[in-house]
Amino acid sequence: MNRLLTFITLLFLLLPAQARQQDTVRVNLESAISRSIEISPEVRAMQAKANFSEARYSEARASRFLTDFTATTAHAMAPAIDNPNDTPDNRLYLDPDVRNDWDDLSAFNQIEFEAVQPIWTWGQLGSSVKAARSGIDVDLAAAQGEEVKVALRTGEMYYALLLTEALSRLTTEAGDIVERATKEIDRLIEEGAADVDYADLFQVQITEQEFLQRVVEVEESRATARAALSRQMFLPEGQTVDLENRILNPIDFSLETLGTYQQRALGSRFELDQISAGVGARNALVDVARSDYYPKFFLGISGKWAYAADRERQRNPYVGDPFLSRGVRAGFAFRQNLNFAQTRSKVQQAEAQLSEVTFQGDAARQLVLFEVEQAYRNVIIARAAYEAREEALRISKNWLRDEEINFDLEIGDTENLVKAVQGNLALRAQREEAVHDYNVAVIRLLEKTGTLIDALEDGTLVGL
Repeated sequence: MNRLLTFITLLFLLLPAQARQQDTVRVNLESAISRSIEISPEVRAMQAKANFSEARYSEARASRFLTDFTATTAHAMAPAIDNPNDTPDNRLYLDPDVRNDWDDLSAFNQIEFEAVQPIWTWGQLGSSVKAARSGIDVDLAAAQGEEVKVALRTGEMYYALLLTEALSRLTTEAGDIVERATKEIDRLIEEGAADVDYADLFQVQITEQEFLQRVVEVEESRATARAALSRQMFLPEGQTVDLENRILNPIDFSLETLGTYQQRALGSRFELDQISAGVGARNALVDVARSDYYPKFFLGISGKWAYAADRERQRNPYVGDPFLSRGVRAGFAFRQNLNFAQTRSKVQQAEAQLSEVTFQGDAARQLVLFEVEQAYRNVIIARAAYEAREEALRISKNWLRDEEINFDLEIGDTENLVKAVQGNLALRAQREEAVHDYNVAVIRLLEKTGTLIDALEDGTLVGL
């Protein structure tokens, strides 16, 4: 009897009490993860970074046309012409007595524009666009990776809360056993049983007080676990989660070969997608740096228009009036960077960065293969543990049933019945924990293969 009470006390260190009544939101695994991903600030931050890369890509594409296109205006007051000799307007430039009349001012307006259109840049512009496009892929892969991390974290919290729901049902039975044990000892003492005395009663009462203390600790621990999932889902204050299904069942999951999962991971892991996109970006930047070795071919256009009242245009190609002019110039040009030593250094830097990303990719692939293998073997271990607990629980139920029958027939042993009850409770708790560990191992394997969110969307994560 004492061993049973000791076990019950230890069991309550882990088991939660009933949650307080609150405004609840009912969720299942898929809805909890979907909401967490949708509202996650980490995911939104990565998406904002991807949006920035998309804007930078648009800028790179726009830079292929009229890479330099500016217009400048000027507005001021201009003097009129003082013509003391009444010289004809078209010969004013020949009269040395013609002056600016600063006593007679009028509005002056001027606009200048300049446009440069690259024609051939040895891949500089095209490679810049490729690098910017690869930058989008890098950030999109990072955003997808953040979604997977949030999904895994939410899934672990969900199954942890589901475990507490499963174990809470055992607390009710364990509490009933404590109550029955107290009543049974009282009855045996009243009947004068030789093997029961007040020491047993005092031990039960002490155990009951410890039990009451543990109830408070467990209740607060359970509230913390529930709050963790609520915070993960960013529920409003005053709301908490409630599970649609409180039964902890193992995921209906058919384990395939290790090589299958490793191949999926090589094609799905966001880290490898990031590195692949990063290699593409670095390759393009190497081409951008190398383009400075060669001359760039451009088409340039510039123009100017200036006007002020009370001024006269002079029809002579060698004479101009800055207050009254217009003109357009266009032509082809070459631009050559002559700092070849600096160009060589820039190319070497770009090649070194490319090599760095390439080597990181080699290391990341090996790490991914190891992580998948580790997660795969953890699933095998967790499944074996669950199957062993399931079989042990079946044996325990048979044992407990036999002991109860024998006790009812008054041919059984009380100590054996206590051991059977104790073993059954322990195995039921261990079975729930084994199911939890197995389910978590499965979603971690899917996370390591990069297919966790796909499995959720496909509805393949289903409990038996």
